[in-house]
Amino acid sequence: MQKKYLKWLLLVLLFTVVALIVVIHSLTSGDLKISISDLSRFLFKSGDGVEFTIINTIRLPRIILGLAVGGALSLSGVILQGIYRNPLVEPYTLGISGGASIGVALTIVFGLPQLVGTYMLPLSGFIGALVTVFLVYSLSIRNGKIKIQTMLLVGVMVSFIASSVMMFLLSTTSSENIHSIIFWIMGSLDEPNSKLIGTTVIISVSSLLLSYLFVQPLNALRLGEEKARHLGINTDVSIKILFVITSLLTGICVSMAGVIGFVGLIIPHLIRLITGSDFRILLISSFITGGSFLVLCDTLARTILAPNELPIGVLTGMIGGSVFIVVLNRINKKSLID
Repeated sequence: MQKKYLKWLLLVLLFTVVALIVVIHSLTSGDLKISISDLSRFLFKSGDGVEFTIINTIRLPRIILGLAVGGALSLSGVILQGIYRNPLVEPYTLGISGGASIGVALTIVFGLPQLVGTYMLPLSGFIGALVTVFLVYSLSIRNGKIKIQTMLLVGVMVSFIASSVMMFLLSTTSSENIHSIIFWIMGSLDEPNSKLIGTTVIISVSSLLLSYLFVQPLNALRLGEEKARHLGINTDVSIKILFVITSLLTGICVSMAGVIGFVGLIIPHLIRLITGSDFRILLISSFITGGSFLVLCDTLARTILAPNELPIGVLTGMIGGSVFIVVLNRINKKSLID
């Protein structure tokens, strides 16, 4: 037993070290390259030089937001795949991202951020995600019990409907709003508001801590709902609360960084192959690695065609999808979900 915990501790330390390497690489990379030896001189210290401004007002906020959003998306994927026992589930495939997108798009179309305040965007994303989850959940109840497979099918259909609604909004709004919505949908970590970044970090870390209260139900659900109930787990209540957590995470991520696919799908799979399926190690490992992956993609997005910047959603799809196909070919005889 002690040996297993020691292995988990070493794995978390390894993922943390990799995250630190990715962060340092991101801080020093860009149009203006900064050596690692000079990094401490410009980081956090007061000054008005170009290097200080670039690191502390451009690169560092993007890294902090990337760690929070990537961790949150990956955490959502882990939780949803645990509930459904299905390797294809993530906020995007279930329609949760689509619902959050509609909430944010409606806010932009009606100009609510200018009228109500900047917090309207994450709030509308959370409301859109929560309404979608409630709709999918209500349509999936049969005889007072949740039908998980029915929820998955309804979620996929809701995702298609959400895409159609987004196209309808784009076809009826002004050209200025179209530009804002399309730019936001493609994904970016360029958020200048430090209060919104701080809110995203607090929600992501708090959700990670809260999800640990449901490690036992998630581990029991790996055996199936009926067996989990026989073990004394109140599966209905646990699933409802976990859906609220994933709605909150998805809503804040979509509103802050756009619709970023693949992070919630591939990171949990890759980490599960390394750590195993126990949610006690899977949750924290996926959170750290998801954040590192998104920061790495953002660094590439702003450096490959510098000074132009690529949408981060393009790179997460290309890199994530390619890596996932390679891994699948190497482990095609091994089940991803046990």
